[in-house]
Amino acid sequence: MAENWFVAVKEIIFKKEKNSATTGFVYDEFYLLHHPGETHPEQPVRLESILKELKEKNLFSRLLHIKPSPAKIEWITEIHSPEYVREVKEICRSGQKYLHSPDTGISKESFNVALLAAGGVLEAIDAVMSGKVRNAFCAVRPPGHHALKNRAMGFCLFNNVAIGARYLQKKYNLKKILIVDWDVHHGNGTQDAFYDDPTVFFFSVHQYPFYLDSGASEEKGTGKGYGYNLNAPLPAGSGDEAYRKVFQDILKPKIIEFKPDFILISAGFDAHKDDPLGGMQLTPEGFAQMTAILKELAKNICNGRMVSVLEGGYDLEGLSISVSAHIAVLLGVRSQAVVKMTPDAVLVSRN
Repeated sequence: MAENWFVAVKEIIFKKEKNSATTGFVYDEFYLLHHPGETHPEQPVRLESILKELKEKNLFSRLLHIKPSPAKIEWITEIHSPEYVREVKEICRSGQKYLHSPDTGISKESFNVALLAAGGVLEAIDAVMSGKVRNAFCAVRPPGHHALKNRAMGFCLFNNVAIGARYLQKKYNLKKILIVDWDVHHGNGTQDAFYDDPTVFFFSVHQYPFYLDSGASEEKGTGKGYGYNLNAPLPAGSGDEAYRKVFQDILKPKIIEFKPDFILISAGFDAHKDDPLGGMQLTPEGFAQMTAILKELAKNICNGRMVSVLEGGYDLEGLSISVSAHIAVLLGVRSQAVVKMTPDAVLVSRN
């Protein structure tokens, strides 16, 4: 009886999306070849756990799989200096164990993997802009939002999302890009890249005070970019309701006012309640709520155009279930029905 009910629930959930891949998914086994060290929290198994969960929830087969290709250096240098790019290449290939600081471990393939991570984001953008998919999730590593113009830090080599924003502007002539960063750590590298730029609105909600001496609410941009940088620092222990209020009461009015042409998400999942590197209390449903708010705004403002890029998330179960919830909403399935298959959770989102 229970098995028959489970099958029936899945039929209800996926009926609306049958035979229509509306969400792209970027992944490549080459991403597993970046090895920051045996005891480092940013391990290849992070991506393997995500894939396993998506397959178990029957989401993997519903995604349009996008094959990444390495980003051309000309796109990397839209954000990073040519000297820094050469330095990353040389130090990785020299066999050194870390770049600039011990928290950013590297291996011989790390430079090439980082190029493929940035390139995966660009391929996802191409798929959305061409109409192949409505939105996309990029299961890439190493992460990027801490990387500065001339410096690696916080596990990050190249700033994948920042590179994507400039790619949208230069290749597709889009004028206004919104970047939303919900990683538990402040996206200092992304903030720095666009701090004086009124064409890229950067928003970060994060634990504060915490790792990095940045992310205060007073940091609003400079020059013509003043007012286009918005930080929403939250105290440790904040959970779903605090994040929902930030998105509804603070971010949503700003998005409506800014009217972006495209939305990029720095999707870190280390604000999950079980993450060893964070101190927040988000649940998978909390990540789903934030995704749903952004998806609805994207639908109304920029034709649904949105690409999400993996940043942090180091508790494997919390990471994989939260990504599954996030992707379920991108696909048009109410995440709670996927995460928790119980009768009171059988809800199909409006598409």
